[in-house]
Amino acid sequence: MAGSNEIVVTLPKNRRIDAQVGPHVVHTDQPLDNGGEDSAPSPFQLFLASIGTCAGIFVQGFCAKRELPTDGIRVVQHMSYGEGGVLTGVDLKLELPASFPEKYKEALIRTVDQCSVKKAIAAQPKFTVTTS
Repeated sequence: MAGSNEIVVTLPKNRRIDAQVGPHVVHTDQPLDNGGEDSAPSPFQLFLASIGTCAGIFVQGFCAKRELPTDGIRVVQHMSYGEGGVLTGVDLKLELPASFPEKYKEALIRTVDQCSVKKAIAAQPKFTVTTS
């Protein structure tokens, strides 16, 4: 992905954390019960949303390529958690209108399975932390 080699994170105030992603600023905050103001999604909520929105862009691209309307299409994401609140599963349900052609449903599922975020998680990237 071009231009995605660096994200700069700043701590503007309280529990708010911002990430400079190219020309965009992504705001996060903590919920009230964790000392935040609940003014933005938490970092973990943003992570989870990246999965569903990635699936959504793959659905949109699939439909655009076949000139299929996207009206009424939704991706509904449900998470499951294990001990200590650890994420153990993500289920994506593609809600399609009755008019969506049956012949494309399996191909759409295979396309969504190619989501870049899903692939990145499955690859289990190595994380390192240093100081400067």
